[in-house]
Amino acid sequence: MSPEKSTEGGHNADRETSEAEELRLEAAAETAGGQLPPPAAAVGTTIKPAPDAAPGVLERIVTGSGLVSVLAVLMALVVGGVLIALTDEDTTAAAGYLFNRPGDFFAAAWDAAAGAYYSLFQGSIVNVEAESFTRAIYPLTQTLTTATPLICAGLGVALAFRAGLFNIGAQGQIIIGAALAGWVGFTWQLPMALHLLLVIVAGLLGGAIWGGIAGLLKARTGAHEVIVTIMLNYVAIQLVAYLLTTPGFQREGSNNPISPQLNESAMFPKLLGDSFRLHWGFVLAVAATVFVWWLLNRSTVGFELRAVGANPDAARNAGISTTKGYVVVMLIAGALSGLAGVSQVSGTERVLTADVAASFGFDAITVALLGRSTPWGTFAAGLLFGAFRAGGVAMQTNTGTSIDIVLVVQSLIVLFIAAPPLVRSLFRIPPPGAFRTTRKSAEAAGGAA
Repeated sequence: MSPEKSTEGGHNADRETSEAEELRLEAAAETAGGQLPPPAAAVGTTIKPAPDAAPGVLERIVTGSGLVSVLAVLMALVVGGVLIALTDEDTTAAAGYLFNRPGDFFAAAWDAAAGAYYSLFQGSIVNVEAESFTRAIYPLTQTLTTATPLICAGLGVALAFRAGLFNIGAQGQIIIGAALAGWVGFTWQLPMALHLLLVIVAGLLGGAIWGGIAGLLKARTGAHEVIVTIMLNYVAIQLVAYLLTTPGFQREGSNNPISPQLNESAMFPKLLGDSFRLHWGFVLAVAATVFVWWLLNRSTVGFELRAVGANPDAARNAGISTTKGYVVVMLIAGALSGLAGVSQVSGTERVLTADVAASFGFDAITVALLGRSTPWGTFAAGLLFGAFRAGGVAMQTNTGTSIDIVLVVQSLIVLFIAAPPLVRSLFRIPPPGAFRTTRKSAEAAGGAA
């Protein structure tokens, strides 16, 4: 072969390599790094299989964040059981002769922890010792009733998290939503269906306004949403406390800060009859979960909110308005928290008080974190925390264990959720992508051989 032909062949090979590289880069750009379906292949183009196959079901279960959340709850329960045992009188008495009769100590510790958790189960799920079916399932209905505002407010916090905002103002949004809904409930006289509908709309509107203030300030002035929402919490608390001392809100003939009882037409009907406190607000909580799931995964607005939360600069360059996104997400998040206020004032309490929100707004932050800011994860976390609240009273009554241990367990859950590497290392859970890395290494070794 002559030198000229060899040189020409080398140029042709370089040109083919360069063209192939350009085609690869164009395909990557058109598919947004693999996030979009590939365009139709040009004639003569060889289509190669993707080097990384989608992870299997087992891999997603083992390396996913859901398993870490479950293990975090189990670890918190174990540590809580140890604390229950150490504070039990029989256990501390047996500790005095631990080295002589260690079996007594461990038996007393087990009885204390197991008895407390058994009472927690009986007070939150089912009372197996009840004499009637109604009494047996009453604890479960109490759990669902308590979980209703936690789910609604947790969804509001989780939605804001997905958009990159820390909504710490669910407490204030619940209070304002409950105040506006309660005022419509005990002031207006309307037919039942219309009255209840307007009460719900008023609660949604009150929460949306209170959340929208934080979103608007964030969008227009750059004010940090954490500071704004925390301050709005205090404003809401003091505002409702003042309103309950005025003639328009305070019950006639009473010096206590309590409103008149809502009209019967403004109350949620009981879901399972008058023997239970569970009302139709729980159905609205389920509907709200479905709505948030659809919003995040099936709507254009949800895609834009997730894009803003993932990378505001990239979203802005793609033509998505971040300022609009901040306002929209806080409006929706506030409305969801306002729905929690409606469930309290129109379903559970049926009056407006200064303590109508209890600590649901702050617990909602924990619920959203435990649920990994996903709709159904938040729903499950709300049920869990509702069980803790409902069963804590029975645990204290039956075993003498302080109800504060429930708060300790909740705090431990947050601690372990905030440190997933700790949970993974303790249970030797491989990190996400570990199986694919192992497969690549094996394939590389096989190719080299």
